[in-house]
Amino acid sequence: MKHLRKLAHSLKFSLIPHQASRGRAQIRLHFLRCVLLGFCLVGLGGCRDAKRPFHDWIGEEHKVKVLCTTAQVASLVAEIGGERVAPWVLIRGELDPHSYEMVKGDAEKFARSDLIFYNGLGLEHGASLASLLQRSKNAIAVGDTIQKLSPDRILTKDGVVDPHIWMDISLWEQGITPVVEALSRQDSEGASYYLARAKNLREEMQRAHDKVLETLQKVPEKKRYLVTSHDAFQYFTRSYLANPGEVNWADRFAAPEGLAPEGQLSLRDIQKIIDFVKLKRICVVFPETNVSRDSIRKIAYAGNELGLDISVCPEPLYGDAMSDLSYLEMMQKNAETIAKYL
Repeated sequence: MKHLRKLAHSLKFSLIPHQASRGRAQIRLHFLRCVLLGFCLVGLGGCRDAKRPFHDWIGEEHKVKVLCTTAQVASLVAEIGGERVAPWVLIRGELDPHSYEMVKGDAEKFARSDLIFYNGLGLEHGASLASLLQRSKNAIAVGDTIQKLSPDRILTKDGVVDPHIWMDISLWEQGITPVVEALSRQDSEGASYYLARAKNLREEMQRAHDKVLETLQKVPEKKRYLVTSHDAFQYFTRSYLANPGEVNWADRFAAPEGLAPEGQLSLRDIQKIIDFVKLKRICVVFPETNVSRDSIRKIAYAGNELGLDISVCPEPLYGDAMSDLSYLEMMQKNAETIAKYL
């Protein structure tokens, strides 16, 4: 710990109170908005093109319009709904679903939606979004249904429910049930269509689950330890990195940031991960696409200064965000990346 304190200045650890951090974040957000506005003024054609898909979605009166908070939920809905459903993702790109707040235009998306699907289990805990989801009678929490179906499989971290249930394909597959039920209530004529597609999707997800498991179980048992940016990979570790029936599977995973990444990293957080890396003889730590890489870089730097051989994986993992991949593509990509670099 003393050695790490000497490194604190060069690492520039974030030890500033949360309120100050939020203030800086708001300033950066304001700056980004100004930059984006400038781009729009220079090239209005590009801005109109960006809005066009939303107007198309509004105009699809012959389809069930479904608003989904995350791409993972939308992928599930799209596979089941097929040509009878028009899904729209609210939290796009690399935005953080944990902290997302309503912005201009979001209320219209809620008002225009026939159905709203969200992850639940506390994932979408931004105050404005969480409040509207709770007030919307047509909003369905996929994760809440999964929790009712399989309460023993839902994980917690420091007493808080872990909402990253999509990181286990076999668990996320249970989200098919509430989606089929809601779509069938909304569009009774399409009930048999949804059931047939759901059956095919269940089979596809089972095959994908088996493939991910096979990919990672080929990694030597002593190397199946994982460090990522934040606690998004608990379900993944239990399902794919642990040995079958392993009781202490949680000992195979660690992350410097909690269930919701905040960027506030203390020396104690760093020391905890360094101890884990040293104990498990880990040589690589994995960043995530939508989480700042500062924490992972600090761990690698501090570890190297202490004589450990730690590198940052050049290929980030997909946790809360999927980029342009489908859900199953995301899961397979994660498996391949982890297997390649462990």
